[in-house]
Amino acid sequence: MMPTPASQPSLRPLRPHRDPGATRRPDRRAGGLVAAALAVVLVGSGCAALTGDTGADEVDQFLAALNRGDVTGAAALTTDPAAAEETIIASVEGMGLPAISATTTGDDGRPDRDPVTVEITWDMGAAGADDEGGENEGGADGSGDDDEAGSGPAGGDEAAGAGTRSVTTRGEVRTTEVGDQWKVQWAPTVLDTRLAEGGRLTFAEELDWDTDILDRTGEPLMQWTPVTAVTLAPDAAGSADAVASLVSGAAPTITGQTIRDGMAEAGDQPYQVVALRPADIDPIRDQLAAVPGVSLPEQGQLIRTDRDLDSPALDGLPNAWTEALQSEAGWSAQIVNPGAEPIEIGGAPAGEVDDLVSMVQISMQREAQRAVDGSGLAASIVAIQPSTGGVLAVAQNSAADRQGPVSLQGRFPPGSTFKVVTTAAALSAGVVGPDEIVPCPASVTVSGRTIPNDDDFELGPVPLETAFARSCNTTQAVISDRLEPAAMKDTAATLGLGVGFFTPGLNTYTGEVPVTEQGPARVEAAIGQGEVLASPFGMAVMTASLANGGRMILPQLIDGMPAVANDSPEPLDPAVVDTLRRYMVQTVQSGTATAARSVPGLGGKTGTAEVGSGPSHGWFVGFTGDIAVAVLIEGADSSGPAVEMAADFLGGVGQPAPLAAR
Repeated sequence: MMPTPASQPSLRPLRPHRDPGATRRPDRRAGGLVAAALAVVLVGSGCAALTGDTGADEVDQFLAALNRGDVTGAAALTTDPAAAEETIIASVEGMGLPAISATTTGDDGRPDRDPVTVEITWDMGAAGADDEGGENEGGADGSGDDDEAGSGPAGGDEAAGAGTRSVTTRGEVRTTEVGDQWKVQWAPTVLDTRLAEGGRLTFAEELDWDTDILDRTGEPLMQWTPVTAVTLAPDAAGSADAVASLVSGAAPTITGQTIRDGMAEAGDQPYQVVALRPADIDPIRDQLAAVPGVSLPEQGQLIRTDRDLDSPALDGLPNAWTEALQSEAGWSAQIVNPGAEPIEIGGAPAGEVDDLVSMVQISMQREAQRAVDGSGLAASIVAIQPSTGGVLAVAQNSAADRQGPVSLQGRFPPGSTFKVVTTAAALSAGVVGPDEIVPCPASVTVSGRTIPNDDDFELGPVPLETAFARSCNTTQAVISDRLEPAAMKDTAATLGLGVGFFTPGLNTYTGEVPVTEQGPARVEAAIGQGEVLASPFGMAVMTASLANGGRMILPQLIDGMPAVANDSPEPLDPAVVDTLRRYMVQTVQSGTATAARSVPGLGGKTGTAEVGSGPSHGWFVGFTGDIAVAVLIEGADSSGPAVEMAADFLGGVGQPAPLAAR
């Protein structure tokens, strides 16, 4: 499970429009509120036109100080600087640091005798103006899993929505003499005549929290759910072990030490340890409440319906969900007075957002996870639907997890699975024919680089199909020597390998393929070594693109949100595609992948990639029907375990289910 920072945008109060504490918190400075964030524009003042000593100049100075963002200076011009500063800061923060335009109305009032009306426009700006982040080559972070450790201060920022949001309040200003000085007579009604002592203005976004994320079959994958945030005060590190013990049933990875580490990162802010569902918190609520420093605020959070369902592909879904909700976001601004119902002063309702349909199929994800968990070595599986580019499953085991999301972003030499690219480049360039007889010696020296076959096997002169199926390194070295420098790079891009994709909800890396002149670097690249790198995701994209008729797929995690690519290559020649597919089927039927022969219609390619002085990585890529898969087992020292894992996975999942109706 991935950590769940309490400050992530997916964590919201259950009723955000009633929560005055859900807005951004600015820095406080001795000289006033952050001037860069608070822009107060003095549009005009009728008081400035008055003659005589009425305190009108002080009203103008008060507004001018706000114009400079100098809340302390403005408050100093009032009869109660401390109360004025506290109230102004509370409302400006409560409204999310808006731009403010303040003006008096009329030009004949006397603030020392009659209240002068002040109109204040609070402009929260166009929605989305404060959004940060972005994804990829394509992701963003996001919390989609409850029952796991937090890694940040408790509380959450309100995300920006769509549209321009502004309200105008009407306050009253009076002046009075204090000693020999005129002062603005402070009262909260300076900001709005309905604002009481201890009250403040607030702004919140209204989103369609009922929107679910479904898997491709329509089964709920993530839902907005009430949770309890188990939170520790900054000075309560001594309670870490007690809290860890109580929550261990629901969150076994949390320990006293992980809590203390998180609290150290949170500094002087409360630390959210974990967010628990009602069924998990209810049996231990009273015990947790009795632990010193623990608070248990009720919140809402987008969480996985199955806490055991884990995948790097799911981690970015909350961000995509939030963006979808923001596209139809409403908002509300209120006056919140102590002990009274909030007063609505402006807003717009949120639009309804259809449930998001993920391309992930939960049953396939579970099978992929089961398959990788069966290996004691770091293992990854990525499955993609060629016809749509839909990401069906992404799984990696705990050994792989220790390296990060390597299934999507890892950088590994692909070994002989890259021969799909080398062979495609040679066939496309006409340097070799699909049925040509080629040499397969035990070893060969090409451009100064000696390349052996695995265990020095030798076939002699054989058809190219046989050399491919048996994974002859020496054959690939010979044919690569006749290619143009950019041939392998360009052919790889045709199949999506080395292309950057911006995919909503996914942060991915496909790979890198160098331009190589004749020489050792070209020979090494031809067999997926040297400077050639790929992720399991990239190899699945390559295989899916080949299965898609040689046309590069556009990966998508969410139905209707395909990736945007940084390249638009032309597809492979159909004759080349047919030849490669035939070669790959032969690889499974009589070549290096016969352990997967039980999978109907499977075509594939094996790979063993050398990595320094350690054991080689084992690869398998393949396709059958409308599913393409890439399997990597690090340090397997052979492709055999990867072939067996692929057969195990593919044999249990069948073909992708139809997409649920939206």
